[in-house]
Amino acid sequence: MLSGLVIVDKPQGWTSHDVVGRMRRLAGTRKVGHAGTLDPMATGVLVVGINKATRLLTYIVGTSKTYTATIRLGQSTVTDDAEGDVIAAAGTSGVSEQGIHDGVAALTGDIQQVPSSVSAIKVNGERAYARVRSGEDVKLAARPVTIHRFEVHAIRRDPEADVVDLDVTVECSSGTYIRALARDLGNALGVGGHLTALRRTHVGPYSLDQARTLDQLAEELNVLEMSQAARALMPNRELSAEETTEISFGRRIAAGAVPGSPDAATADHPAAAFAPDGSLVALLADAGSFAKPVLVFAPGNGAPPVRNPVEG
Repeated sequence: MLSGLVIVDKPQGWTSHDVVGRMRRLAGTRKVGHAGTLDPMATGVLVVGINKATRLLTYIVGTSKTYTATIRLGQSTVTDDAEGDVIAAAGTSGVSEQGIHDGVAALTGDIQQVPSSVSAIKVNGERAYARVRSGEDVKLAARPVTIHRFEVHAIRRDPEADVVDLDVTVECSSGTYIRALARDLGNALGVGGHLTALRRTHVGPYSLDQARTLDQLAEELNVLEMSQAARALMPNRELSAEETTEISFGRRIAAGAVPGSPDAATADHPAAAFAPDGSLVALLADAGSFAKPVLVFAPGNGAPPVRNPVEG
């Protein structure tokens, strides 16, 4: 059975769900999922899992992301991006380059970010964007995110439209909204702002260099095999033949690292364990003097993996 990750270069105008639907048809299976939504306006890296590889997606969702984007200062929109109507405009003649860099610096590091009101976050069981579209005034709570890098590459002024466009790169933690960064930068400068272009270039270890368009994938379904995907994503542990047998039956083996040490694997951040032939056997977490399987993969026979809860 075909299993692995597909690194898709999502086209503009497609939802992430649209891409999953297309991949189901290309892969000939219903068991397809993605590791982190991209807005329809955005393009770039969307990691898709097929069959058994969908079990890896939960560990990809929380990885850091990198984007290139264009921020327009001087206009605010209802959606904080170019898909929404402009609701306010302000002159940008007083916006200095130093002010822009100071505003960017203030939004770098650990910050509290209020997501866009038209995000997919659920409020009392309903998506925030659905509530906004029905006319409700939605206020979402701020949440902690980390902006590892926020670089301005170009500042372009348009005197006729009285706006300033910024080309930027943002590397950030999972859960960050780039359009909220655009909004907050514009608000800090007193002129408003929104996002006009967004392209995701990295999701964890997976990059745009590995991505294929849907048209390319229709011609050749380029799949990153499970073992390769896990090797790039997680710390690696090479098992002996005896350890491989024990883990395959869901039994524990000697720990790979001292619990609590930086190298220790946990249930949330497991190690990928490989058989002597290089195949992916399991995901492991260190607990005391032992390593226990978080997830065991059946050895290539198409059977579903066996989940083992890690004991404390």
